[in-house]
Amino acid sequence: MHIIVVIAFVAILASLFSGLYFVMKDKGRSDRAVNALSWRIGLSILLFIFILVSYRLGWIHPTGIPLTPR
Repeated sequence: MHIIVVIAFVAILASLFSGLYFVMKDKGRSDRAVNALSWRIGLSILLFIFILVSYRLGWIHPTGIPLTPR
């Protein structure tokens, strides 16, 4: 489970940085930056849905981190 989430985060960051690269390189003359950032949004939504489904199926559990200091 941890590996899937880490791979998803790496893919999201790679898409984010490729979007930044295309914005700097193309200066708005192509749609490559828009495509890269669209992929980032899609991957983020899929990761969020995957985490919600994993919780509902019992694959992951809350850690019980206290909100107040002891």
